[in-house]
Amino acid sequence: MSDIHGRADLLEQMFAVIDRDLAGTTNIRPLHVYLGDYIDRGPETRETIELLIDRARRHESVFLKGNHEIMLCEVARNEAAFDSWCEFGGLQTLVSYGLRPSRRPEFPEQKELVREMVDKIPTMHWHFFQMLRPYFVCGDFFFAHAGVRPGVPLDQQKEDDLCWIRAEFLESTENFGKYIVHGHSPVISPDIRRNRINIDTGAYATGNLTLLTIQGGRLLAV
Repeated sequence: MSDIHGRADLLEQMFAVIDRDLAGTTNIRPLHVYLGDYIDRGPETRETIELLIDRARRHESVFLKGNHEIMLCEVARNEAAFDSWCEFGGLQTLVSYGLRPSRRPEFPEQKELVREMVDKIPTMHWHFFQMLRPYFVCGDFFFAHAGVRPGVPLDQQKEDDLCWIRAEFLESTENFGKYIVHGHSPVISPDIRRNRINIDTGAYATGNLTLLTIQGGRLLAV
């Protein structure tokens, strides 16, 4: 899954789908891979992170870093990044952690909000954000939040590209050496290409959170 963006309700629905699919199965090792952007925009960032942490206690899970998690951690270090984060839905995250920002916070309020945010977000959540991976490789598949830089070997990709890239990657027909599974750039339905698949279906706005199942070389998106 990718780009949950604070839609804990949709995440719970997908957990139910997964559990039904796994019920009664044997001799398999299911691995759950999440492609980043768990926070912002939607109303339930805190609940989303709680669900993911709890799920990982019972299921082998891989959590990747998205550009929104990068922005949150940057704001915690540097108040000057606050305005940019707000443009990406950061106020919704503050509200989910119990803060009450004004609609357009000015600098004095921003400083106070950042201080309160650092205190309000539980230590376990900060640990979750800090442990996110930039990418994950499994067999013939390469998982990243946004994509990869064409022309650069996969083991030499920069985190900035893995979490932020758009046009150069989306327009490329290059064979990257592995099949790229990504999100970051919203599409109406899963975009399946010869060299990649995009599973960001804009859940926070559309109510459509896509679950991609990979079994061998078979892809099934629901």
